[in-house]
Amino acid sequence: MTNPTDIVLHQKSKVLEIAFDDGSRFNLPFEFLRVHSPSAEVQGHGPGQETLQFGKKDVNITSVEPVGSYALQITFDDGHDSGLYSWETLHRFGKNQDDMWQEYLAQLKAAGKSR
Repeated sequence: MTNPTDIVLHQKSKVLEIAFDDGSRFNLPFEFLRVHSPSAEVQGHGPGQETLQFGKKDVNITSVEPVGSYALQITFDDGHDSGLYSWETLHRFGKNQDDMWQEYLAQLKAAGKSR
């Protein structure tokens, strides 16, 4: 299990920068975090129940609160605040960001939706 050593919210560039104790450092765009929210609203309650998020290109983060010593609760300016982003989730997002983003863009295109 990796733990964060530094978390910086960059409002101007809309990026959450997070460094971990394994030496990794990731820049996670607000839009990426929003469309991949670990909440049931986005992920559903099981495989195949995911809800495609769209129109989130300009989403902002209004607050980031620690949840115990294991996660962040992120509140977005579109009112979404139900996802708990565990350290494990954020680390996985960072490691798989490029593939996850390409898959998301392909899903948008297939659905005829836009960012």
